[in-house]
Amino acid sequence: MSLQPVTASGGSVPRVVIIVVAIYAATQLLADIASLKIGVVFGLAVDMGTFIYPVTFTLRDLAHKVLGRRNARVLIVAAAAINLAAVLYLIGAARIPSDEGWGLGAEFAAIFTPIWRIVIASIIAQVASQLVNTEVYHWFVTRVTRRQQWLRVLISNTISIPVDNIIFVVGAFGWALPWRTVIDIFLFNLLVKYLVMCFSIPLIYTTRYDVD
Repeated sequence: MSLQPVTASGGSVPRVVIIVVAIYAATQLLADIASLKIGVVFGLAVDMGTFIYPVTFTLRDLAHKVLGRRNARVLIVAAAAINLAAVLYLIGAARIPSDEGWGLGAEFAAIFTPIWRIVIASIIAQVASQLVNTEVYHWFVTRVTRRQQWLRVLISNTISIPVDNIIFVVGAFGWALPWRTVIDIFLFNLLVKYLVMCFSIPLIYTTRYDVD
């Protein structure tokens, strides 16, 4: 990945920084949109964002690596704001009368008009868990070692993913579904997220640029 800088008014910004920020924000948004589809995997119901969302934790680590802790925090909040803005825009779009020739207005509204409890739980879980990820990652690289980059990702994500999972599952489904069902959703989502995260660990090695 090229590290040639892009000149800006405040100085030079390495291209890798721009690429990482764009991929992180896009992946967060794609995961939220994919979550609107509930699929069946191995006989169990799971939202389809579950298979891409865990990658955002490693992408956050990569962003932290090239941006530093303070900017990583800003990126987390900005991505959450983008997701919320996307939800609001889609709601507005769904409420606009559809052209009769298109014929899919009801379907569009059914898909993109969200359940606010799930939306709010998702955004809170996203911000809280990724801020936890930030602090654990920073602790590891400043107090433990800057070597073994795979380990800094593994440890920070191992701690933050369960935080995300419990906030989202309880916030979205607690007291609305039987608790046995809530526990099943929690365990299955946790397993999938952890496995996907493990496969995403090599992403941390896509650049040598490291500011933190």
